[in-house]
Amino acid sequence: MGGVQASYSFSASWVTAAPLDEVAATVVDLEHYPDWWPQVQAVAKLGPDTARVLCRSALPYTLDLVLDAVRREPPVLEVAVSGDLDGWVRWTLSPVDGGTRTDFAQEVSVDGALAAASLIARPLLRWNHHRMMAGCESGLRARLEGNP
Repeated sequence: MGGVQASYSFSASWVTAAPLDEVAATVVDLEHYPDWWPQVQAVAKLGPDTARVLCRSALPYTLDLVLDAVRREPPVLEVAVSGDLDGWVRWTLSPVDGGTRTDFAQEVSVDGALAAASLIARPLLRWNHHRMMAGCESGLRARLEGNP
């Protein structure tokens, strides 16, 4: 595709008071993301290693993504991302005192209207992603640590 294109790199890290195998099982279970990750609106399984995921954070825009499993065995869990974004998402899990350290990394590119918007709204789009990841962290902790 021609036209405007924009790339983004995101990362986040946190510790969840749960064993690595429980964190890994929750992260690879895409179909249940809407149960604990508020910004994941819907997931449809398309095949054994593929799912369609609709995400919406604070901004009034829903991302329509297809995730294809690349690695499902801890300590590294990874999916290829296509649809409104193209790239990958990787979760690296490490046992630490008190639970599991989660290192989240994402490298994606966009084109079309979202890329054009990023020319002026990049800080707002980064803030929106930060809100999404805050929802992920708090939702994952609540699910695995038993906090409402």
